[in-house]
Amino acid sequence: MPPMPAANRAQEPSTWQKRTMGAMMGGGVGLTIGFIFGSYSILRNGSGPRGLLATLSQYMLSSAATFSFFLAIGSVIRNDALLPPHIEAARLQLLPPLVRSKAEGAMLVRARWDAERARRTTA
Repeated sequence: MPPMPAANRAQEPSTWQKRTMGAMMGGGVGLTIGFIFGSYSILRNGSGPRGLLATLSQYMLSSAATFSFFLAIGSVIRNDALLPPHIEAARLQLLPPLVRSKAEGAMLVRARWDAERARRTTA
């Protein structure tokens, strides 16, 4: 079967779309966690002078903003690769495993320490 034309292939989402998807997921998770912890806090300590709805909404919105911010950044960093994920996975599967003995690892570390020590004494 011939390959599909390039015009019909699905394109990878842009960095902006990845950030938006991460922010939306973080907002949903944050609202849920804020509801759980806010409800627990209200049940345990009372709603305070602001009232039930204001206190619960403050917990939910602050939690949603925090989760949204960090998941947006994380989704961009996580997906910001030079190679597409399927090619990166194939590359990692085809490489020989890099397994060394303890003695070889110790020799490499010792050589790096010696090189670092020599570099510091000459500088």
